[in-house]
Amino acid sequence: MDTPENTNKLEPQYWVERYSDYLYSFAYYRVNNQELAEDLVQDAFLSALNARDTYKGQASEKTWLVSILKNKIIDHYKKASTRNESPLQLSSVEAPSYDYYFNKQKKGHWQPDSKPKDWDEAQHQPETKEFFNILEKCLDSLPAKWRGVFTMSLLDDNDSPVVCKEFNLTSSNFWVIMHRAKLQIRECLEKNWVKL
Repeated sequence: MDTPENTNKLEPQYWVERYSDYLYSFAYYRVNNQELAEDLVQDAFLSALNARDTYKGQASEKTWLVSILKNKIIDHYKKASTRNESPLQLSSVEAPSYDYYFNKQKKGHWQPDSKPKDWDEAQHQPETKEFFNILEKCLDSLPAKWRGVFTMSLLDDNDSPVVCKEFNLTSSNFWVIMHRAKLQIRECLEKNWVKL
């Protein structure tokens, strides 16, 4: 049986016009840095242009470009984590130890002073622009590798084995990073957004 011919084709002369805004937003949301997002999009366009002979037409042009950009973002986080780049600072927030949050004798129970605060008040709804601005800054406070793992896992919705493979992590390392990143983001949000 003959397979249908792929109808997707590349039109590089229209990439900037058609996709640059979308790709920039995609990158900026993941790196929270205007210059870096612009550079990543340019790198993605250049890589796509150089790899256009490998395009099989199975995915749309836009999907293909997004996948190249995702790889550029992952590469950025991998390189940043090996250079030990210091993250941008918001309020000084370090990942507290497990004992700070949880009671050793009552496994899984919160320490009385570290229970999550009530975020249900109307002025603290997470749909606000202020929330997203502070969330971006809290993500920036994570070490580069943690942010890359967190972003690839939760924002890009990749399964843990895929993330582990990209960042050369064991499953247990992945879960430790995710746990610590979530605790640090929670702490940062409570210090900078939920001021109760």
